[in-house]
Amino acid sequence: MKLQAEWLESPAAQAVTGMLEAGGHQALFVGGCVRNALMGLAPGDLDLATDARPRRVTELAKAAGIKAVPTGIEHGTVTLVVEGEPLEVTTFRADVETDGRHAIVRFSTDVAEDAARRDFTMNALYARSDGELLDPLGGLPDLQARRVRFIGEAPQRIAEDALRILRFFRFTAWYGDPAEGIDTEGLAACAEAGEMLEHLSRERIGHEMMRLLAAADPAPALASMQASGLLARVLPGAEALAIAPLVHAEAALGLAPDAVRRLAALGGESPFERFRLSKAAAKRTEALRQAVASPQGPAELGYRLGAEDGASALALRGAGPEALEPLRRGAGAEFPVMAADLKPEFEGPALGQRLRELERLWVESGFTLGREALLDLKG
Repeated sequence: MKLQAEWLESPAAQAVTGMLEAGGHQALFVGGCVRNALMGLAPGDLDLATDARPRRVTELAKAAGIKAVPTGIEHGTVTLVVEGEPLEVTTFRADVETDGRHAIVRFSTDVAEDAARRDFTMNALYARSDGELLDPLGGLPDLQARRVRFIGEAPQRIAEDALRILRFFRFTAWYGDPAEGIDTEGLAACAEAGEMLEHLSRERIGHEMMRLLAAADPAPALASMQASGLLARVLPGAEALAIAPLVHAEAALGLAPDAVRRLAALGGESPFERFRLSKAAAKRTEALRQAVASPQGPAELGYRLGAEDGASALALRGAGPEALEPLRRGAGAEFPVMAADLKPEFEGPALGQRLRELERLWVESGFTLGREALLDLKG
């Protein structure tokens, strides 16, 4: 079987694979770019696996005039940059020792050994520079069935890296077949190993959870997380049942998936603390949560939050498309009174209070009161 993908013909791909093959080494695309190409999705990053050691890769790159950056040299990874496009090249590896977070590896010349240390069967597919597909572990049927399944024994794969628990749900949300449901063996292994999540940093947990929430429909995967007790471990108090109605509302309002919007719907403890979110993401999450509980109508939501986050608040409320017109009207409204218009009659705290009073009256009027009408109102 041959892979058909435009990126195989890109200058960077051809330059790096040509360099390695001319040096007598294997050059195999692996992981997401191969998986996504077979599923008709965008490739993401291009990753290569090779039997060449990191020093050899660097030497060949230097001779070919290709920039080499030792981004993960201790684990066999060198990033090669061709015309501004980076490609990660990693030597075939096998795990020697793992502790659930880090691994000690040895380099290998066997692609099957390299495949065996990966997480899911759909990620252990390789392709040569001409598109010829290599499937050392028989993962192609799983990919074609959109079945997310651990390589070998699921408990062993999880013991090697606890983050694979969350990756299992994220991959199920992104690449699994909802009609087939979640892999029961993998789910049982994740539930059994739930305590291992306590050893992961909150940053890593947050990064993985936000990627899960960005899937087209993360509701089934999150429901499985909750049923297995794992959602409560990473975000106590979260409620997965809120996600399916939100996904439906998003579709009705024409909104793209948004991880922060979904996080606001989940509820639970402060995601800023649990997931170590950026201040901007944490602020937006809290603003959306407050907007859902507020009495503000669509127009005021648009004015207060803007069109984008106002629409997110509408989706969280389960509003229909009819709410979009007033929302947009509010988002485009500009309060016509400035502080200078009220001086010198009002100063200091009284000035701020008066501005807020007039703004409230202006919003209540449906943004119809003009500057002169507002200034004529007695304080």
